[in-house]
Amino acid sequence: MIKSLLIANRGEIACRIIRTARSMGIRTVAVYSDADAKALHVREADAAVHIGASAARESYLVGEKIIAAAKASGAEAIHPGYGFLSENAEFAQAVIDAGLIWVGPAPASITAMGLKDAAKALMAEAGVPVTPGYMGANQDPAFLGQQAAEIGYPVLIKAVAGGGGKGMRKVDDAADFADALASCQREATASFGNAHVLIEKYIQRPRHIEVQVFGDTHGNIVHLFERDCSLQRRHQKVIEEAPAPGMDEATREQLCAAAVKAAKAVDYVGAGTIEFIADASEGLRADRIWFMEMNTRLQVEHPVTEEITGVDLVEWQLRVASCEPLPLRQDELRIDGHAIEARLYAEDPAKGFLPSVGRLEFFELDGSVRIDTGVCQGSEVSPFYDPMIAKMIAHDLDREGAIQSLAWALNDSKIWPVKNNAAFLINALEHPDFASGNVDTGLLQRAGDDLMPDENADINDLARSAEQYTHQAIAGFRLNGDRNHKAVLSVDGIATEVDIPIVEYVDPRPFVFSQNAPSGFFQTGNGQTWWVEPYRYAGGAHASAHDGGILSPMPGRIIAVDVAAGDVVTKGQRLLTLEAMKMEHSLTAPFDGVVAELNAEAGAQVQVEALLVRIEAAE
Repeated sequence: MIKSLLIANRGEIACRIIRTARSMGIRTVAVYSDADAKALHVREADAAVHIGASAARESYLVGEKIIAAAKASGAEAIHPGYGFLSENAEFAQAVIDAGLIWVGPAPASITAMGLKDAAKALMAEAGVPVTPGYMGANQDPAFLGQQAAEIGYPVLIKAVAGGGGKGMRKVDDAADFADALASCQREATASFGNAHVLIEKYIQRPRHIEVQVFGDTHGNIVHLFERDCSLQRRHQKVIEEAPAPGMDEATREQLCAAAVKAAKAVDYVGAGTIEFIADASEGLRADRIWFMEMNTRLQVEHPVTEEITGVDLVEWQLRVASCEPLPLRQDELRIDGHAIEARLYAEDPAKGFLPSVGRLEFFELDGSVRIDTGVCQGSEVSPFYDPMIAKMIAHDLDREGAIQSLAWALNDSKIWPVKNNAAFLINALEHPDFASGNVDTGLLQRAGDDLMPDENADINDLARSAEQYTHQAIAGFRLNGDRNHKAVLSVDGIATEVDIPIVEYVDPRPFVFSQNAPSGFFQTGNGQTWWVEPYRYAGGAHASAHDGGILSPMPGRIIAVDVAAGDVVTKGQRLLTLEAMKMEHSLTAPFDGVVAELNAEAGAQVQVEALLVRIEAAE
């Protein structure tokens, strides 16, 4: 058995490999860039070696540095994880040439499956069904256009060296083919240094179904059933599950047999995934499922397979790399229940899913489901790497239970101030088509805005939380006071005046929150987290929201005035913006009316409780 292992990766997959290696008594070595000096995987490993600057091309993608780190640290094996150098045959060979153990398939297998056209030709020769199309050497645009016409539109142009949706174009009409081809080739050249493309039939109701395969050095190859990865956004997987919904036993048997046949065709050793595309227009049928490509590594979504089989795939990788036989035979593998995985990204759905970077001031995930993560509270989300911060995996007796468990866990996610896609994931899980198993790769695009989270906090709910948070600071007893009073809440830096119901034992007089008390609290709901800072009541014996007086909730500087004296305003309309405590606070009209008095101008400094605006109610 391997005694010391270097993980040539970072983030959640590095932490996940470390976890299994530690359970097996294997010493672990992490590598890290400048940006990852304080990363979780560095802290969890037994040793760590710095390998370069923050950019991956200067650190995690430099094979020579990783091999040198292995030798310097005394590691005898290298596990590549996924991404980075995991499917680089030259790196795999260099590891072996350095006298180290490569935890992965043979370099020849990586090479054989590395180019989509060559892999498809090999699979067709081995009797594995492949998607109808052209994958030959002739790259003349006119010839490719002729092939597309013979295949029949719509077609898909794909870079043979592509991945992650790059170098891929759907073409619906012959008139658009030439421009799409040129665009695809430009992108392929820029991304992969290879402009070669293939043409294949575009499947109208495509489902992305893949089979986990595993081989050892003794000639044994098994499958660990299928996964469905159809829920995708821009060709990137978002939610994966196992087994595939709607898969009957006969179709599963034929599909998995084809996957094993594909693995045997390249004498595969280690963990691999055979990816298929299915035409689901008439349900899942064996004669409408075709080979797409092979991933010669551990997949991001491997946990769902682990959950339904009870197998630790990383442990299997390490045992196979140590020349042990597979721990289980095919007839000993069973499907137990259903598992669903969601990829939790530090990204902002409201801004086109742009990555959100920064410090995770608050990071707490629901432990009722499996959590694979490479960050913790206080970690920095870096702009240099993929923004996935965690994978959340639910396993239950059936699919409905797994969906519900995962949605509940996502709902309780507490992440701030970094934006994330938890609410988007909840909406996707609860979409009627996904819930019913009516999935395909276009579902998220069709659903569109229905899946986008509501960025506006429920201010009334926040007000109730504020009341619970602050009622201990209020002394006294009054039976005949107004039942509702005003408070100013800062919700993620934007101040809003809200009604707070006052319970009978609470004196509704104005007060300032105790300086000794915490400055605020987190409010969560539907996978979103807000930081709420209650400043002070605006009501009382002086001018208040009840009589139209708008007071400054704190000392600050006016940075914008949106109204003028005599203006007609409506309830909730912004009157001015105050900058205080390094945040902007919008003060709004408490009711419909007219600006009767304006004591504010942009750039002016104001003191707490200064009367800034007075609104007279509309008659």
